[in-house]
Amino acid sequence: MTNTDDLRERLAGIAEELADVAIDKLKLAARGDEDAGRDERRITRARKAVEKAVALLAEPDDALA
Repeated sequence: MTNTDDLRERLAGIAEELADVAIDKLKLAARGDEDAGRDERRITRARKAVEKAVALLAEPDDALA
């Protein structure tokens, strides 16, 4: 496994963790916690950015040129 593959797998795991945290925040927001709602949106944006990095690292090397 290359360093890029390892990094991609670690980032995918982080994206999953962020999704779990976002779901927890969303549950709190549904109970009326406005701060949790803002947190969920911020965490979701971070998850999407990490998922974009995972996708970029999955592309063939020549696609990055």
